[in-house]
Amino acid sequence: MRPIILDVAGYQLTAEEQEYLAHPFVAGVILFTRNFDNVVQLKELVQQIRFYAKQPIIVGVDHEGGRVQRFREGFTHLPACGDLLSKTNSLQETLSLAKASAFVMASELIACDIDLSFAPVLDINGISDVIRERAFSDDKKQVTEIASAYIDGMKLAGMASTGKHFPGHGSVKADSHIALPVDSRSKQTIFEQDMLPFKKLIAAQQLDAIMPSHVVYSECDDLPCGFSDYWLQQVLKKQLGFKGAVISDDISMHGASFVGDHLSRAEGALSAGCDFILACNDAAAAMTILDGLSVKPTESLTLINALSANKEKQVMPLIENKLWQQAKQSIDQFNEKY
Repeated sequence: MRPIILDVAGYQLTAEEQEYLAHPFVAGVILFTRNFDNVVQLKELVQQIRFYAKQPIIVGVDHEGGRVQRFREGFTHLPACGDLLSKTNSLQETLSLAKASAFVMASELIACDIDLSFAPVLDINGISDVIRERAFSDDKKQVTEIASAYIDGMKLAGMASTGKHFPGHGSVKADSHIALPVDSRSKQTIFEQDMLPFKKLIAAQQLDAIMPSHVVYSECDDLPCGFSDYWLQQVLKKQLGFKGAVISDDISMHGASFVGDHLSRAEGALSAGCDFILACNDAAAAMTILDGLSVKPTESLTLINALSANKEKQVMPLIENKLWQQAKQSIDQFNEKY
């Protein structure tokens, strides 16, 4: 397998990055704000990444909108997902805007040869400081319905969907980037509330990938979901019947730290059922994973192809794409109004 999705440091690849992108364990690269200066530079960086990888890989980013939009200048300002409901007058308007926002987001990233935004967020807005307006709603049925429209927009543009953070991150206060959140609610509550959007969208075959949370659900299992055989094998794959890719959240986050060092985290996540591992913001630790991972490097082209952008759905350049023009106009008008 080729399980590791890494990051890079800046606007261009370093000599070391050029070398390790061709490593047999590397499946992709995730980009951040530090990798973006302007659209031309971004396209050149992605071109470099694909050239030095010497094999098909995934290029992804977190580009949900609101406070989680990595690229700004030259890209449409995307509203936070929660604003799509809270600042509109009807659910129908919300659904239309959700589809338009996703289509614009996906189209503009694909125009830069980026395959994925790791979206949508399927968490139910509750007490979590890190989720808040990133969630579509505080109602499970509304989250499901709006997320479905959002995914329709992504797929119309040619982008695969990644539902996160399974089975739900909205009801813990702690931020898993800097702490280990523990959700002590009952199994019944989690299954009937937080997990509903995942369950419904998996049943509708709308989710291509799932990103599990770094949250411990103490009434269900002692391990964070992304390292839990119970959650990934028994619940996600067997009970819910999910057959797509499972992508770990960043194993450098504090919520993953008690599993052990970075190599132990990567091996633990893979053993539990993850297909891809995000290893970000610690280049030295990422190298220990590449050097020490005990799994056998084999081809992962089926999953990589499933998550790669379908560029045939796009009319390029975007300025000549009428669907993009119409969707962008809807989002620009929403931004001007609110």
